Amino acid sequence: MTAPNVLFIAVDDLRTALGCYGDPNAITPNIDRLATRGMVFENAYCQQAVCNPSRASLMTGLRPDTIKVWDLKSHFRQELLPERADLPQFSTGTHFRDARPDVVTLPQLFKQHGYQARSSGKIFHGSPEMQDPESWSAPAVYNVIMKRDDGYVLPENHGPETLAWPGPKMAATECADVPDNAYGDGKVTDAALEILAEMKDGPFFLAVGLRKPHLPFSAPKRYWDLYDRNQISSPDHPTRPHGIPDYAWHNSKELRGYNDIPDQGPLSDERVRQLRHGYYACVSFMDAQVGKLLDALDTHGLTENTVIVLWGDHGYHLGEKALWCKTTNYELDTRAPLILSVPGQEKSGQRTQALVEFVDIYPTLADCCNLPVPNHLEGISLLPLLNDPERPWKKAAFSQFPRPWTYRGQPEVMGYTARTADYRYTEWQDFETHAVLARELYDHQQDTAEVQNVAEDPSYRAVVETHHGILQAGWRAALPDFVIES
Repeated sequence: MTAPNVLFIAVDDLRTALGCYGDPNAITPNIDRLATRGMVFENAYCQQAVCNPSRASLMTGLRPDTIKVWDLKSHFRQELLPERADLPQFSTGTHFRDARPDVVTLPQLFKQHGYQARSSGKIFHGSPEMQDPESWSAPAVYNVIMKRDDGYVLPENHGPETLAWPGPKMAATECADVPDNAYGDGKVTDAALEILAEMKDGPFFLAVGLRKPHLPFSAPKRYWDLYDRNQISSPDHPTRPHGIPDYAWHNSKELRGYNDIPDQGPLSDERVRQLRHGYYACVSFMDAQVGKLLDALDTHGLTENTVIVLWGDHGYHLGEKALWCKTTNYELDTRAPLILSVPGQEKSGQRTQALVEFVDIYPTLADCCNLPVPNHLEGISLLPLLNDPERPWKKAAFSQFPRPWTYRGQPEVMGYTARTADYRYTEWQDFETHAVLARELYDHQQDTAEVQNVAEDPSYRAVVETHHGILQAGWRAALPDFVIES
C-alpha cells in the first residue's frame, strides 16, 4: 500500500471562528468542506496561548516546561538566516534545541522515514532565530516575512524601513482591492501549490503556515465585502470581570502597539466593530487559501491518500472581558480549532467532545502513517477517537502562561491551568518555589464565558481541592486508563 501523504495546515491566531464550529459570523466554506470529510475536535487545547511556545510544543510533542520555551524571544543563531547579517543579535530565552538538542521534530520524523518534508509559510514561530532547518528536506520558504511585506499593501501603511524583525506596526486593519497574492498568505499558498506539484508522486509531508487572521487584520477587499459590519455580533461580556487576580488579565499590549489604537482605555464601539469585521475578513481570506490547497489535492488525484490536519496555534479574544489578542489561560485563548481527515476514515463528518491537546497531534500523525512513535512524546494518538468519538478519554487538558509576559530569562510566575469536562481551574505559582499565589475556578455548567471566578466560594471548596490534585498529579495522571495501563 502506498504510504499516505500529509497536508499539515497551521493557522495563526485562529479561534473557533469557523462555520463548522458553529460561529454564526464566520463565512468559511472550504474549512467547513474539510470538516464534512474529517473529524472536528470540539475541545482541543494548545499548551500555551502564544505563537512560539505553542508551535514549539506541538512540533516537538513536548510541553513548554520540558523544552523551556515560554516566550517569543531567543538568541539569534546567525546560521539560520545567513543572508540577514543585518538583523540584531538576541540573547534572551531559548530555542527548543537548546534544551533538547537531539529532539526529533514532527516533520523531521517523516523526513527520516523517506518522506519529502517541505514547508511554506509560518510553521515554527516566524522570527529568524526560531527556525529549524533540521526539520526540512529543503529550505523553508516564506517562513520569515517582514510585517511591511506581509501585512500591508497601501502606501500609507508602509512605515519607515527597519532592520528589526518583524517591522513597524502601522494601522490595525487594511482593506485593499488587490489579488490574494498581494498579501503574504496568497504568496505562501502559491508557493505551496508549486511545491505540491513537485512532490505529487510522494510520499510527502507538506506544511503550510497561514498567518491570517493575525494582526494587522489586512485582507483583500472582496473578503471584507462578504460581511455586513453591522450584522457581526458584538463581544460578549466586554468588561473586565470582577474577582479575578491581576495575573489573569492584561492591557491588550499587542493590539495597542498599532498606530490607530489608543495606548490606554476602552475602544470605541466603532473601533470594536471595525476590528471584529477585519478579523472575520481575514478568516475568510485564510479559508480561501485552504480551499486552493484542497482543490489542488483533488486535481492531482491525491485526496484519497492524504492525511489532512488543520489547526489554529491558539485561540483569541476579540473584546470579550475587555481583552484583545491572546496570552491568557482563558478558554477563548487556549481552545483552538483542530480538524483531522484520514484516508479510509470510517466515520466522516463526525465531532467529538473529548478533551485533546496539541501535543497529541505529533503521535496522531505518526500513527496515521504507520511511523514509529518516539519515546519522548508527551501526548497520545487521537486515532481511537475517529471510530469512537464518545469513548472515555483524557480527564483534563493542560495549558500554562507566564507573568509578567515581558520578562528576561526564566518566568517569575507561571499560571498552570487544567480544563476538565465541567471546569477550568488555574493556579498562579511562584515559578521557583511553586507556592500558590492566586487561584481561579470557572464552572462551565453555569459560566461558559468564564467571568465568575468561584475559587473562593465555599460551596466549591471540594472542586478546588480536586482540581488542585489534578494539577499536582500532572498530565500523565489525566491520560485514559488504557494508556496508563499500557
